[in-house]
Amino acid sequence: MDNEKSKEESSNIAGKVYDVSDYKRDDTLSSGLATTHEQVSDVYNAGGITSADRNEKDSENEEKER
Repeated sequence: MDNEKSKEESSNIAGKVYDVSDYKRDDTLSSGLATTHEQVSDVYNAGGITSADRNEKDSENEEKER
């Protein structure tokens, strides 16, 4: 019985999607979804992450290591 309950609970958690009201909820899952949504939204609005951005940072890190 416990295994079935655990599977059902896992399915409910896995099926959860972001909702605007998640910002006002106190549970960990809703808070995490709201935070992730905000981070993705910020990156999207900034124009995303391009390979040029990553390559530039990689070059800077290599120079610091030398």
